[in-house]
Amino acid sequence: MNVVDDLRSAWRGLSANKLRSALTVLGILIGVAAVIILVAVGNGSSRAVQNRIKALGTNTITISNRGRFGRGPATAGTQSQSATITVQDVAAMSDPNQAPDIASVSPVLSTSTTASYSSASTTVTVTGTTPAYLTAEDYTVTAGRTLSPSDVANHAQAVIIGTTLESNLFNAGVNPLGANLYFGSARFQVVGVLATKGSSGITDPNNVAIVPYTTAEDLLTGYSNNFSSIIVQARSSGRVNAAEQEAADILASANHTTAANLPFNVLNESSLLATSASTNSTFTVLLGAVAAISLLVGGIGIMNIMLVTVTERTREIGIRKAIGAPRRAILGQFLTEAMLLSFFGGVAGVVMGLIGTRFRIVGVQPVATAGSVVLAFVVAVAVGVFFGFYPANRAASLRPVDALRYE
Repeated sequence: MNVVDDLRSAWRGLSANKLRSALTVLGILIGVAAVIILVAVGNGSSRAVQNRIKALGTNTITISNRGRFGRGPATAGTQSQSATITVQDVAAMSDPNQAPDIASVSPVLSTSTTASYSSASTTVTVTGTTPAYLTAEDYTVTAGRTLSPSDVANHAQAVIIGTTLESNLFNAGVNPLGANLYFGSARFQVVGVLATKGSSGITDPNNVAIVPYTTAEDLLTGYSNNFSSIIVQARSSGRVNAAEQEAADILASANHTTAANLPFNVLNESSLLATSASTNSTFTVLLGAVAAISLLVGGIGIMNIMLVTVTERTREIGIRKAIGAPRRAILGQFLTEAMLLSFFGGVAGVVMGLIGTRFRIVGVQPVATAGSVVLAFVVAVAVGVFFGFYPANRAASLRPVDALRYE
């Protein structure tokens, strides 16, 4: 028998028990669809997390004040000294001679206060900083202008607002540019409106107001000569680690310690992205492995059905062997049946899996990849061959005399 004859014979065998064949195909379908959908969920989750991290800026380092550390002057008892980020530290990091890999340094003073306009009011996070902060944090001004160095130098009472703050204070259709907002009793004029930014955490990045840090010290936080945190932007994503080391060395020198014992929290967005990618890759593989169990169960179903088929057709096998059918023909016939079951199940599983990835699952938009689809289909067919070989070999190994005696 040739391949065409094997396919024709296998199709007749499967058609003789349509319901049984359909249920076996269903088992493979569920396994393949589960693999595709769960791997897609893992990929979608990974992409969502990475997009949130990228929104923070993959070539930025956030250095925040941790408070106090170490031992202070030699006085009675254990003492601690203040760890601060000062204007002088910002100036040193901005010096290309001291920090050639740092593109910009943005000091940050943050406070939560009540913003009001006319009869409307809301709570908002006010960030006092410099113009470089907008670029480092991937903010874009869509209306009006950005902050300028002269705003910082002149302590200008200018503010740029996010879209959430705009909608909370202004009626639809009202142009906020030029309007006077009050943060507590301090008056600021709106000079710009930010584009909507995707969330990167539990806080709303659009419920913000950005003002010059000098003005924030004058009117909101009080003057203290140090900052709660700074945003350091490297000149490129490949120079982030070098920029981090330069910033650490400057802060360590200013605080009389070493970079290894730096009393600040340092968040390297590039390292965070790499760690997240590795973690999510492991998570995706785990989801795929869990889904593959159902594919394994489908394969066991194929073996079970094929064993039943061989038992039911024992006399047929005996007759074929008695009239000269070679072992290869019997083996090919039953192995082809198993392959057809897995093939049809694989095709149907791919279709159902791709349909399933079009829907959001537990808040995640699945992302199917060609590699996962092809792999799931190939594994499904391989499962059919693997689990179908034993029943096919058993059929091919039957002695004609024994097969003809079977009742």
